[in-house]
Amino acid sequence: MLSRKIEQDILGWLNHSNKALMISGARQVGKTFIIRSIFKKNKIDYVEFNLIEEPRALKVLKSYSTVDDLILKLSLLSNKKLTPRKTFIFLDEIQEFPEIITKIKFLTEDGRFRFVLSGSLLGIELRNLKSAPVGYLQTLTMYPLDFEEFLQIFNIPEEIFSKLKSSYDTKLPLDKTIHEKFLEIFNLYMIIGGMPAAVKIFKQTNNIDKVIIEHNAIIEEYKRDFTKYEEEDRKLIITKIFEMIPAELNEKNKRFKITNIDKNARIDRIEDSFTWLTKAGVALAAYNTTEPILPLVLNKKSSLFKLFLSDVGLLTTMFGKATKLQIVNNETNINKGALFENVIIQELFAHGYVAFYYSNKKLGEVDFIIEHNGKILPIEVKSGKNYQKHSALNNIIRTENYKLENAFVFSSSNTSVHGKIVYYPIYMIMFLQEDELGQPIIPLSHYTF
Repeated sequence: MLSRKIEQDILGWLNHSNKALMISGARQVGKTFIIRSIFKKNKIDYVEFNLIEEPRALKVLKSYSTVDDLILKLSLLSNKKLTPRKTFIFLDEIQEFPEIITKIKFLTEDGRFRFVLSGSLLGIELRNLKSAPVGYLQTLTMYPLDFEEFLQIFNIPEEIFSKLKSSYDTKLPLDKTIHEKFLEIFNLYMIIGGMPAAVKIFKQTNNIDKVIIEHNAIIEEYKRDFTKYEEEDRKLIITKIFEMIPAELNEKNKRFKITNIDKNARIDRIEDSFTWLTKAGVALAAYNTTEPILPLVLNKKSSLFKLFLSDVGLLTTMFGKATKLQIVNNETNINKGALFENVIIQELFAHGYVAFYYSNKKLGEVDFIIEHNGKILPIEVKSGKNYQKHSALNNIIRTENYKLENAFVFSSSNTSVHGKIVYYPIYMIMFLQEDELGQPIIPLSHYTF
């Protein structure tokens, strides 16, 4: 079984919260599996209702009059006994009835049962809700396996992993043999990606063709969602945007060009289509920020953005089998820039960051800008040998008004430091995390008048 980092967050909720829990994320990232797994592993009594597979449960949720009425009707539908203060009620595929979110307050206040909600496309379905139960619902977002989670299928010794982490922390070069081996594994990650089903198939068969079949099945499922959940006049636009992402990423500056959809297209008319893809978790967006200063969101330009796929394995499948073979054979004539950047933004989102990019006619363009440990951190991604060539990064570091303390460059090179710039191997993005808040909170007594 593939272990997931989100398991610790779910266990934290399980042991320390009385709120309901909602887990959202794109299709096939493993939401249902992780919930069942945790319940079974911890011997927790639960009943599950899938609102797609069990239309009667959906009908009950839409028509119940009181909490007692709901519990009675769910008890009749379940083949297991619902025991107050013991049984957890797991409602899956709640995008079929997003209004359950507004009702969860009363179910939680009742206190007899604890609720877990899960579903895909929740970011889309919940936009139109009039209210959300603040204080009664904890939310978690699940993503495909990040690179560190992917590594578990290789049974890497803890000693080797510690050497990687030490290289990241000390900013000293890693042993060359280990470095080259992890570059090979990273190449595999780019062709397999982090969708759990694809990773399992690869682990069991070591067959790229079977992985591609799984990827294509997921892609087709996404496209069915476009047509199932969207208004008629927007279905084709969303599908076209999705299919254009690989080609747009292959362009030099990777910024998504609206006119490539239609030469007369305007962002204000089709912005909802981009929002649909990102809210559904199918795509990840990095918006332009005009100044690398805190807070980045104040200088966000919504009309300028880069659009990536939620999983690099799906991206390489959309590029074609020949691309996967070039990657696994480590051919030098392939441009890995788009793939490297896709992995970087996947890791940033999975680690809780909001990613921007910086672009200035005078100073140039920097691939990503994030807020890290309360400061601005510029990130450049280099796939070629000239990884130390980054004029835009140099320019913003030299700009005194920005007061940037350091910057990271991720590439195929080993770890090194030059001035304010730290060069890391691309696979070390897995270690980029927010630090724990080390400074204690000022006690309330301090504010006594």
